[in-house]
Amino acid sequence: MRRRTLDALLTTGGLIVATVLLVAGGLMTWASSFVADNVHTQLVAQRIYFPKAGSEQLNDPLVKPYLEQYAGQQLTTGAQAKAWADHYIKVHLDESTGGKTYSELSAAARANPNDAKAQGLVELAFKGETLRGLLLNAYAFGTMGTIAMYAAWAAFAGAAAMLGLALLGFLHLRRVPAEEEVIVGQRRAVPSPAIA
Repeated sequence: MRRRTLDALLTTGGLIVATVLLVAGGLMTWASSFVADNVHTQLVAQRIYFPKAGSEQLNDPLVKPYLEQYAGQQLTTGAQAKAWADHYIKVHLDESTGGKTYSELSAAARANPNDAKAQGLVELAFKGETLRGLLLNAYAFGTMGTIAMYAAWAAFAGAAAMLGLALLGFLHLRRVPAEEEVIVGQRRAVPSPAIA
């Protein structure tokens, strides 16, 4: 095979890979933007605000280290949603339910259907755990959007590297003599031993 033909094939392959990486990077950038916009829009619509700095709600040692950085802000990001779900809602649910889960409270309420307090705790746990789950889904989607953006950056970097290599390939292609051959798989003849 002629060396120029092989170089042209490899260089063209590099351009194809660069194009695929550019398209993938563009799609991942769009996905990241789409996710971030939707998470933000949905969270803003809930109108959840963190307690103001210095408020009694932030003095709880189970809450303060996690929510103090967001004091007074509106909940708008996945990271804030996780902090609110795990360090505000969960703390208050555990205080109200004695640390029991929805399924534990539900089983106790079914065993004693006339206990109004047990029924109220089941309703409270159901609502609280549902809200926690929704907020943690916002956190998960926000994280996936962030990962998609990092992947987009990596794809764009890979595309730039492949474009650079393809450019070098085209420059090299112009310098290779037209008649130069690539010799692959050629075997050297091994002399057979002399028989006496």
